[in-house]
Amino acid sequence: MICDIKEALKDFIQVAKLVHRQLDYNDSEIEYLMAPHKRPTALPPGKIAIYGFYYKEEWLKIGMVGPKSQARFTSQHYNPHSSPSNLAKSLMKDPEMSLAIGNNPREWIETNCDRVNIFLSDDRGLDLLALLESFLHVRLRPRYEK
Repeated sequence: MICDIKEALKDFIQVAKLVHRQLDYNDSEIEYLMAPHKRPTALPPGKIAIYGFYYKEEWLKIGMVGPKSQARFTSQHYNPHSSPSNLAKSLMKDPEMSLAIGNNPREWIETNCDRVNIFLSDDRGLDLLALLESFLHVRLRPRYEK
């Protein structure tokens, strides 16, 4: 997982150059929350982020949040009833995974999934963040983003 993200970010710098955007590896900050993990408490001020959930050699979900998306960043993916699309809901709809998670997806996600957060300064723009999210979808092929 750690190598996936580091290598993907290094390659994405070339993609950013192709769209005439300056981005350096040091412009990002990567936070790894290994299982079992606690949910993040807040998106840091002045930051936008990509988040990803990883389980048993597979990316499950990768998403992005802007500076006004605190709930999406901190809690929605852990509660199947919190939003139209989230990790908990995807797990519960998946016949293979629903048996494993039982009735408490929040606890299962926190106990079994690694989480990675990639932070960029919000002055980088949501368009660049959306491009990074799309790049990671194609590169890492998360189960619930296909």
